[in-house]
Amino acid sequence: MTITVTDIINIARKLIDVSLVWLIFYFILKNIKNNVKLSMLFKGVVIIIILMFVSQGLGLTTVRVLLEYIIQWGPVALMIIFQPEIRNILEQLGRSQLLGRHKVLTVDEREHLVYEIVQAMDYLRKERIGALIVLERDISLGNYIDKAKKIYADLTSDLLIAIFYEGNPLHDGGVIIQGDRISCAGAVFPTSNSTKINRRLGTRHRAALGISEETDCISLIVSEETGRMSVAVKGELYYNLSLDDIRIMLIDELRPKQDMNLDEDEIDEEEIYEENN
Repeated sequence: MTITVTDIINIARKLIDVSLVWLIFYFILKNIKNNVKLSMLFKGVVIIIILMFVSQGLGLTTVRVLLEYIIQWGPVALMIIFQPEIRNILEQLGRSQLLGRHKVLTVDEREHLVYEIVQAMDYLRKERIGALIVLERDISLGNYIDKAKKIYADLTSDLLIAIFYEGNPLHDGGVIIQGDRISCAGAVFPTSNSTKINRRLGTRHRAALGISEETDCISLIVSEETGRMSVAVKGELYYNLSLDDIRIMLIDELRPKQDMNLDEDEIDEEEIYEENN
């Protein structure tokens, strides 16, 4: 059987077609995972589909008819109800970076980053100065940077303290850090509507949780009223942490995935060695 140039082109076209479809699904599922609201929506759709198959198998006519109506009109209702979330995930697909800036930082640069942030938060908590510091990771925060006051300066604890000083006009906004540089100050983030967060916590905490629900960033908060420090990551708020807790969380979250896999392999090798001996 002779393979012609046309056959090769057709095979290449099909491979590209399938690869693009898988790439689209990968980015959609990745962004759904990073967005708490959309992940809950996705789980709800999966549950409805499972119930549909179960009702058909068990002959539950009434349940099946109701689910058919939901499946028929559900997409339209979801597009209306979850319009902001759908818009956010489409924006995230456009802003996503193939390689997060934090992944190219050296070990010394990451240590310097953590040291300067912890030093600044230590001073801010003692002086009861409110602060919101957001570290960009894989999903770009360029949309929020564009609307904030550009700085693009090397990260230092003194600069962070000066930004959040009560007399500074940028005090109420958030700081965005890309890599080991401060990109902007005075950034405004969407506030979370989560019922898990304590009602006594203010806008700063809700904004930190809100941006962590929509992206994979790390949000650091210092309470102006109590001086307590918190971290919001992956849609979860960790309240009233110590400096050591902050330091450990930053080191773990900023560590590249490749390093984490190497550590796991080392642990597995140690366990195997101990079992054999």
